[in-house]
Amino acid sequence: MNVNNVCLEAVAVKKEQYPNGGLPEIAFAGKSNVGKSSLINAMINRKSLARTSGSPGKTRTINFYNVENSLMFVDLPGYGYAKISKSEKEKWGAMIENYLIKREFLRGIILLIDIRHEPGENDKMMYEWLKHYGHKIIIVATKSDKLKRSQINKHISVIMKTLGLLKEDIIIPFSSENKSGKNELWKIIEEVAGLMVKDK
Repeated sequence: MNVNNVCLEAVAVKKEQYPNGGLPEIAFAGKSNVGKSSLINAMINRKSLARTSGSPGKTRTINFYNVENSLMFVDLPGYGYAKISKSEKEKWGAMIENYLIKREFLRGIILLIDIRHEPGENDKMMYEWLKHYGHKIIIVATKSDKLKRSQINKHISVIMKTLGLLKEDIIIPFSSENKSGKNELWKIIEEVAGLMVKDK
C-alpha cells in the first residue's frame, strides 16, 4: 500500500471512545519497549506519529491510526512492564482484553517479539491467549538489524520453538531502521484486512 495520509483517529481507554468508522483493524501487541511505535511509524512512512520512548510503558492508551481511510492500525499498551503498580497492570490488562475480545472490526493481530531474545513468559501467555480466542496472529521479530544476517534464521527458529509455532504460521523478521520486512508485512496486512492489493 502506498501510504500518504495517516492520522491519529482516536485515543481510548474504554469501548465508548473507539472510532465507529467500520474500517478493518490490525492491532499491534507486544511487551513494553519491543518497538511497536517504531514499527508502526516505519509502516506508515512517518518518523514520530506513533510516539516512541526510551522508557518502557509509555503507551497507556489504545491508539487508533487511520491509514488512507482504508484500515486502522491499533497500538495497544505494552505488557510486562515491571515499574507500575499491580492495580495499573490490571487496568491495562482489562483494557487490552476488552478490546481484543469484543472489537468486531478486528481482523488480525501483529505480535511483536524482540528477535535477539527468547520469548518470555508474558509473550508465551499472550500468544496462547490470542490463539485461544481464534485471532489471526502474525509474529513480527523486531530489531533484526541488530543481528548479523547469518544469525537471523537461528533466532527465528528459537522464537518458533518457544512459542510452539507451526511451519505454516507467519513470522517475519523486521527492522524499523532499514525497513527490511516492510513490504512482506504490508502484503500480509492487506490480505488479512481483506483489502484489494493495489500496489505491488
